[in-house]
Amino acid sequence: MVTRWSEKSPGLKVLWLWTLGTAAILMTNVVRNTLREMEKSLNKEEAIQSEAAGRPAPIDEVLKEE
Repeated sequence: MVTRWSEKSPGLKVLWLWTLGTAAILMTNVVRNTLREMEKSLNKEEAIQSEAAGRPAPIDEVLKEE
């Protein structure tokens, strides 16, 4: 038996929205972490290649004096 969305109870609607929202947040976190790890590995490879060529590695962040 299939019921329409308008026929479902408000509590069930809230549970579905909560579930879908949580899944979206988790998926976003996984994608962000994967992209961050890929960027770190690419930066590491670039640093290794530039050191092998005798050039200084590019600096992404400027260190502040304490």
